[in-house]
Amino acid sequence: MIDGQPLACFQPFIDTATGRIAGVEALGRLRQADGRLASVGPLFADPRTNAAALRRLDRQVREDALSRLHEVPSDWFLSLNISPRWISRLRAEQPLPSLKQLSRQGVDPRRIVFEITELGGDTQRLAQVVARYRQAGARIAIDDFGAGYSQLDRVLALQPDILKLDMRLFQAAALGGPSSDVVKALAQMAEKTGCWIIAEGVETEAQLSFALECGSRYVQGFLFARAQEAFFATDAFVERFAQLRQRYVQQKLSERGRLMIMRQQLSELMTILQAWAEARAPLNALPQLNAFPWLLRFYQCDRHGTQLTPNLEWRNNRWEADTRYLGHNWSWRPYFYHLLAQGWEERRLTLSNTYRDATSNQYCLTAGQFFDNGERLLLIDIDAAGL
Repeated sequence: MIDGQPLACFQPFIDTATGRIAGVEALGRLRQADGRLASVGPLFADPRTNAAALRRLDRQVREDALSRLHEVPSDWFLSLNISPRWISRLRAEQPLPSLKQLSRQGVDPRRIVFEITELGGDTQRLAQVVARYRQAGARIAIDDFGAGYSQLDRVLALQPDILKLDMRLFQAAALGGPSSDVVKALAQMAEKTGCWIIAEGVETEAQLSFALECGSRYVQGFLFARAQEAFFATDAFVERFAQLRQRYVQQKLSERGRLMIMRQQLSELMTILQAWAEARAPLNALPQLNAFPWLLRFYQCDRHGTQLTPNLEWRNNRWEADTRYLGHNWSWRPYFYHLLAQGWEERRLTLSNTYRDATSNQYCLTAGQFFDNGERLLLIDIDAAGL
């Protein structure tokens, strides 16, 4: 039995470009006899809850949300959760209950985002229904993106307008480590497919910074507001968001400043190492280089990308040579063909993007510069964790 009066509460989406509220997500609540509001989430997660009662509850919450959309600015959108399990049960030509609700409430479908939840349901049937939503003018979002590998199939099948990053994955990624790389890769994939990213579950300033780094168009979470029955004013968070965004920009400028200092130090290091290489001096003639603690290794390649020398690393208070990569060709790596494109003619120092080294699992940068009349390339791998 479902106990309480169904109603919608609303959590805002903050536009990262303006700090203004761009829309809201309708979240189901039950008003108890004592006035307390309880989430309907546990009911939907409990397999013992009657399916027909859940569908009825879902439609009541949605009806309440749609009936109140006239209270907010006309440029706000409303996000409604849709279960793919229920969509799969609709007959091929059956009128869609959600679209009938929009018509009954006089709501323009262009203001609606249908948010596909869960991983269940028949993907082909779901794609057919999604096409009808889109034909009516509504937009499509996939919730909890990154929570399961089948989501990738769903993205290809549904071609959504919006991807909402899985909250648990996003919050773990904001702490750094491998999950951070995964979420950034998902965000890049979304950008390439024309999707907007929503970062859900933004509860701390560090999580907001990570959301901005991922290119999120909208953010949603307790850092700004919990779901509530009343609507917030459009500009309610503009001032606070501007302060947080400015701190993020200052942090990035500081990182950039450290990178510029490192670039200057790299130029000094390149001069030392190139002089040693051009003299073809023995390994024991190399200085200790304590002034460059971020130096991981260096080596030489010919101008076609084939490694000419061992990797030279400072270990156990001495220089050691790792010969495993002699003769390997690195021309296919992005940093190398960027060097060919940018650095060969001018012989200038070029830096790669940050990457995670497959062997050591460290965050690295690779710096390179041609010397010896452009016939040889000196490459330096840098520990980039401090950046």
